[in-house]
Amino acid sequence: MSALFSDQNKYATWRKLWVALAKAEKSLGLPITDAQIASMEAHIENIDFPRVAEIEKETHHDVMAHIHAFGEVCPDAKGIIHLGATSAFVTDNTDVIQMRAALQLLKTKSLELVHILKNIAEEYASFPCLSYTHLQPAQPTTVGKRICLWLQDFYIDTQDLIAREADIHFLGLKGATGTQSSFMILLDQDSAKVEKLDQLVAKEMGFDNLFAISGQTYTRKQDQRIFAVLEGFAASSHKCATDLRLLAHFGEITEGRGEAQVGSSAMPHKRNPIYSERICALSRFLISLCQNPAYTLATQWLERTLDDSANRRLVIPEAFLSADAILSLLIDVFSNLQIDSETIEENLREKLPLLAMENLLMLAVKKGKDRQEVHEKFRAHPEKVSEIAKELGLTDEEIETCHHAQTGRAGEQVILFLKSIK
Repeated sequence: MSALFSDQNKYATWRKLWVALAKAEKSLGLPITDAQIASMEAHIENIDFPRVAEIEKETHHDVMAHIHAFGEVCPDAKGIIHLGATSAFVTDNTDVIQMRAALQLLKTKSLELVHILKNIAEEYASFPCLSYTHLQPAQPTTVGKRICLWLQDFYIDTQDLIAREADIHFLGLKGATGTQSSFMILLDQDSAKVEKLDQLVAKEMGFDNLFAISGQTYTRKQDQRIFAVLEGFAASSHKCATDLRLLAHFGEITEGRGEAQVGSSAMPHKRNPIYSERICALSRFLISLCQNPAYTLATQWLERTLDDSANRRLVIPEAFLSADAILSLLIDVFSNLQIDSETIEENLREKLPLLAMENLLMLAVKKGKDRQEVHEKFRAHPEKVSEIAKELGLTDEEIETCHHAQTGRAGEQVILFLKSIK
């Protein structure tokens, strides 16, 4: 991900776009030679960044600085670089290229995470544990079911990510205000050729989807939709990592720990869930970044304004780098997860007398008792639940059964859900 958003890759992509433009223009009859194109192609990766900085210091324009620097290393092609285009041709299309590649990287890791969680959930599908609502003991569930709560969110996020990747649109060649007037002049007002030019460049860069309508830039609605996926993923990650931190406190599920790992400089006994805490920190950061595209979309003036540029140069790389780091951490955490079966059983066993009340309540109602009256008796005297149950007509066998871990359909739900994941 770092390489993808590096200066080298970004500005080499600008040059690839200029080559694609020259090739398409040549194919439609403009006076561009194979030698000029070959010269440009030979210098795509040969970027003299100090020279670019010198030119930009004079011009105060990064795109023009790169055009001039490119022209200096392939002087025979200098006159046709960026022909008919505006700055957004390289800046916006490169953003789209980078984001699509970044989504592909995230997809690979996200699918790996889903696979890891699926295996854990399957192994512990029917293993009983204590569940919580309001962080208070609630009912027995299973470890596999709890894993599936996280897995389901990540699976939804992965499906959203795949959909956004498949739907991402290329800006193409739209000119200074989106009318393509410069290309109409170059191609003798031949609208079909201009449309063909747009399609040729998109195809050369590997895109089937092409915006039909734009101002100078592609609509920032696309950024907002992409970032909505990242934001959803960050929220899922924070929820999952928070749960892991709580379970670490209960001693039930903990992160893997290196032999020499130190939990605290002051307290040698500490086993802090450091990676889960880091996931939460990065997830909050990513969620905050994901507000920016909505503001950018909202504040675009007419055909465009430039106050989105500096913002996007920071936000886009940082958001994808954060998402990538979060996924790497999650994969590491779940690849080395420690599930303490004995502690899980002990914690559940301790609370079973309280958890039995709901099941006893159901049986009492089945025997014709008033639900509200029974509920109040149990609530008022939780220490006498078994006595009250006997007074209500429940047998010793029925009472004993209710004091076992009743996980309902949890295990079955896990198996059915895992089968639904493709």
